[in-house]
Amino acid sequence: MAELLSAVHSSLELAAAAKIIDNAIALRREEGVLPLAVAVLDAGGNLVAFKREDGSGVLRYDIAFGKARAALSMGMSTRLIRDRLGSRVAFQAAVAAASDGRFIPVPGGVLILDKSGTAIGAVGISGDASDKDEYCAIEASPPSRTRSGATPGSESARALSAPRRPCGTRATAHRASS
Repeated sequence: MAELLSAVHSSLELAAAAKIIDNAIALRREEGVLPLAVAVLDAGGNLVAFKREDGSGVLRYDIAFGKARAALSMGMSTRLIRDRLGSRVAFQAAVAAASDGRFIPVPGGVLILDKSGTAIGAVGISGDASDKDEYCAIEASPPSRTRSGATPGSESARALSAPRRPCGTRATAHRASS
């Protein structure tokens, strides 16, 4: 008699992760951004889905994964990590060592939140300038489920309320939903 396997809950479904990736690549083409590598991780830091476009460099997977992993590790976007830890070089080096180098604290890593605001995963993008990677990560995620980390009155908060801008402008993130 064969044992039945129990289903294992995933915080982020493959279909949702694939949609984020496809949205990022479509946006990249629309905006004329360089070819991207896009990694989507679940809340446990496990890879759910990944695509690397033709023409994207060989380290782009590691960078995209590291951006998503950094966002999950610290509970905030990688732009916020960079901004908050910029003067704490020793701490950044310690975190990078503790994560076996899978901690990339530059814009392009954004948390994916459920409706209650709990992180269920993260998206990391690499391929162009970090600001463009971040823009694609934010815009590829459905509205109301990414964490901006913006504070009221900050440049990032103002950017969140602005209409959609071309890639390369400064926005930290906005909420997105799937």
